Amino acid sequence: MKFASLKLIVHLVVASLIILGQPVLKSEPIRVGHLQGELVSEVESIKPGEPFWVALHLIMDEHWHVYWQNPGDAGLPPRIEWVLPAGFRAGEIQWPYPERFDVPPLTSFGYYGDLLLPVQITPPNNIREGDIIELTANAEWLICKEICIPGKGTFNLKLPVSSESPKIDEFWAGEFNQVRSRLPLKSSGWDVSAYISDEYITLDLDRPEWFDGEISSAVFFPYQKGLIDNAFSQKLEKTNFGYRLVVERSGQQIELPDSISGVVVSESGWRGENSEKAIQFISNLDNEPPAAAQAAGIDNIGILKALIFAFLGGIILNLMPCVLPVLSLKVLGFVRQAGESRRIAFMHGMTFTSGVLTSFWVLAGVLILLRAGGEQLGWGFQLQSPGFLVVLSSFMFLFGLNLLGVFEIGTSLTAVGGKSAASGGWSGSFLNGITATIVATPCTAPFMGSALGFSLTQSIPVSFMIFTSLGFGMAAPYIVLSAFPGLLKFLPKPGRWMESLKQFMGFLLLATVIWLSWVLGVQAGINAVAVLMIALLLLGVGAWILGRWGKLGAAFRVRAVAYVLTALFILGGLSLGLMGINLTAAPNSFESQSDGLITWEKFSTERLDNLMTEGKPVFIDFTAAWCLSCQVNERVAFGSEKVQEQFAEKGIIALKADWTSRDDEITRALAKYGRNSVPLYVLYDRNSDDPEILPEIITPRIVLGALEKIDAD
Repeated sequence: MKFASLKLIVHLVVASLIILGQPVLKSEPIRVGHLQGELVSEVESIKPGEPFWVALHLIMDEHWHVYWQNPGDAGLPPRIEWVLPAGFRAGEIQWPYPERFDVPPLTSFGYYGDLLLPVQITPPNNIREGDIIELTANAEWLICKEICIPGKGTFNLKLPVSSESPKIDEFWAGEFNQVRSRLPLKSSGWDVSAYISDEYITLDLDRPEWFDGEISSAVFFPYQKGLIDNAFSQKLEKTNFGYRLVVERSGQQIELPDSISGVVVSESGWRGENSEKAIQFISNLDNEPPAAAQAAGIDNIGILKALIFAFLGGIILNLMPCVLPVLSLKVLGFVRQAGESRRIAFMHGMTFTSGVLTSFWVLAGVLILLRAGGEQLGWGFQLQSPGFLVVLSSFMFLFGLNLLGVFEIGTSLTAVGGKSAASGGWSGSFLNGITATIVATPCTAPFMGSALGFSLTQSIPVSFMIFTSLGFGMAAPYIVLSAFPGLLKFLPKPGRWMESLKQFMGFLLLATVIWLSWVLGVQAGINAVAVLMIALLLLGVGAWILGRWGKLGAAFRVRAVAYVLTALFILGGLSLGLMGINLTAAPNSFESQSDGLITWEKFSTERLDNLMTEGKPVFIDFTAAWCLSCQVNERVAFGSEKVQEQFAEKGIIALKADWTSRDDEITRALAKYGRNSVPLYVLYDRNSDDPEILPEIITPRIVLGALEKIDAD
């Protein structure tokens, strides 16, 4: 009965206050110049010990504004000094994300229109039901247009105490929810890292795995004053791992903090369309450039160096085992063309170059488009697809049979080896350029990894420039030979040896097919290899029919039947290969592997972080079964007994990141080191978070030289 009486008293008090004109949910509004202020409550009553929200409500006249917690180049933020009953505690102001005000030469941060600044109030447990609690906020602000006018006001808010859970007022609940949607996310899933140089502050925004949207613009608002040039137009770039925001440093001589914090605002939404527009972060402010830039050997403005690296990598790519068989045929072509005019030789070189460049442009375009769609891809990405392996194996198999003389086509790729323009060599030169590019993708030459990793963090024109430089590098030796035919005198004279070399290259291409079959087995299993073998058998029968009965000397009907049967066998073989296997590569099944004294564990970002926390030295091998350079490196470098002994003696934990099948975690890890290709070798000392990046081509001496810096366990 007593409890019911207390409840009745509370309701009567609330009703009386309303009738008497004393608002329960907001203070008396105060008008000062061009601003009206009041203190409002989200709840109609207070429950002992249960936090609740109030807010300073500021309504500005049109075109007038107040300031954010960091006002920028000029201004002062609103301040609240609380006078509260004993035991009550007030939290910090929760600041919605601001806007930029550009009044040259000054740029400030703040708000127009209608603003709520929420504050959480925590009452003690010992307040009594039926009490009326008065909250007093002494507020100050600065409101500006062309001129600035300071203002202040004292706001008193009275709320009753109730034992029941506070009821949310419908009107103010909507206002509070609206302002909460403008509060920066504290846990967004985005990982923000900050780096500082003499001129810029760089924010690397690493997107979460689940994010499949697109960030089209972003603005950084720092909590620290004087850190950035507020008027600078901030530059957002897309990277392998997310985005990079480049901000110019302030010219003020301030003591640099150890960490940086603030808000990054994007109208695109950080958790997808129509989601929160702002994220909050705090990050150590590293004086070193990002690991990506360190690994690449270039910085944000190193375009010239990237172009040089790409050109050098393209030249060296000619010596890689995956490219050499095809390009040897081009050399044969130059030998046969030695007796032709200089103009024809030069045109063949240019046609070959156009084939190379066209292929690199197509590859660059596909990579850029897919990455723009949120795909995690890198150099050699097509070899992560069993379907592409089937097509490439079939192409190499037919190419090899062609070189061995099983069949001949007038404009076949052997035309690269010696057909003149009059007999169809132009198309052969162009196709040879395309073929050389296709078979080059399993290989990464020195300098290439740096340039390619850099390219996909740049704008589309810069990316195409780097891929073009790579293509010109690959074609450079042939451009030189075609432009200066006098150099051909250093090559042997035409003879029967050329046919023998051509057939030998055919066997090398068949060896390539065996290797591609093994890669397919790693990705899709032994049954897929069996299906591929049957498909190649059908292709072989078709090629044999073409070579046996499809020659120009045969009767027309015989040739027609041969062409039809050849087409059926080839289409049947390709269809079987593509339809008879699972075209989606199985997830990476690698768990552990022993190479003598080295035991390789499966790479994961979590495992790496744990090992770094424990102070363990770590060696990471980013590899793939389809990467010939990787396979050679592993057998040469890690097969060395001295290297294995050093791994064991120094307690180095070996992690293998197997990129044979698509793995987004490995793709993001590569991106953090400035790469989008394998091989990549990363060494962490036990006492340092800064990795050492080894060259793409490694030897026991190179690895041992890096391990010397690691203290023994």
